[in-house]
Amino acid sequence: MKKIVGGLFAVISILVFLLAADSYAQRGMMWRGSGGWGTGSEYGRLYNPNTVTTITGEVVKVDSIAPIRGMSYGVHLVVKTATETISVHLGPAWYIENQDIKIEPKDKITVKGSRITFQDKPAIIAAQVKKGDQTLELRDANGFPAWSGWRRR
Repeated sequence: MKKIVGGLFAVISILVFLLAADSYAQRGMMWRGSGGWGTGSEYGRLYNPNTVTTITGEVVKVDSIAPIRGMSYGVHLVVKTATETISVHLGPAWYIENQDIKIEPKDKITVKGSRITFQDKPAIIAAQVKKGDQTLELRDANGFPAWSGWRRR
C-alpha cells in the first residue's frame, strides 16, 4: 500500500512540476515581447502608412495608456493644434521613458504618424516626434517600431 501511495505521489508531483514549468515558460515568452506594441499585434496592425500625417501643436497632457486589454502600458499625449485636440500614442513606456528627449505639458511639438480612429475618436500612432532640435524616432515608414529593431537581424 505504501508503494502505491508513494508511486502515485511521485507521479502527481512530476506532473505538477511539468505543468507549472510549461505555464511559466509561456508567460515568460509573452513578457519578452513588446507588450502588445509590436507590428504583429492587434494594436500594431492599426498603423497604416497610407494615413500618415503631420501635426504641430502644444502638449496639453502626458499620461499612460494601455490601448487594448493585456497590453503593457504606454505613453499617451493630448496635443492641441490650431484645428483640433487629438490623442497621440507614442509607444511602450519602458521604451519612451529611456529616451533622451522628455515631453511635458506646454511643450511645442511636431508629430508625424498614422491617423487612426481609436475607441471611436481620432488619434495618431506616432512615428516621429520633434521637440525643438530633438527628434524621437519611434517607427519607420512602414510602422515597424524602433523598440523591436533587434528582431530585424
